[in-house]
Amino acid sequence: MRTVEAIIQPNGEVRLVEPVRVRSPRRALVTILEEEPQVQDAALLSEAALAEDWNRPEEDAAWAHLQPAKSS
Repeated sequence: MRTVEAIIQPNGEVRLVEPVRVRSPRRALVTILEEEPQVQDAALLSEAALAEDWNRPEEDAAWAHLQPAKSS
């Protein structure tokens, strides 16, 4: 699952903000927001996509030197 930003026109037409590729037809859910995205909304929308990169063992290893030493 992933979240992508889209614009819904008054006639119901949905336009994705960025290209999306899928291997076969997929179902989707559309959440209609009340207003233009604010900075915090955009951050929430991108959280899932960023988590894919951030939550990998390679990322943990790359940033381990910045973590406080664990005492046993």
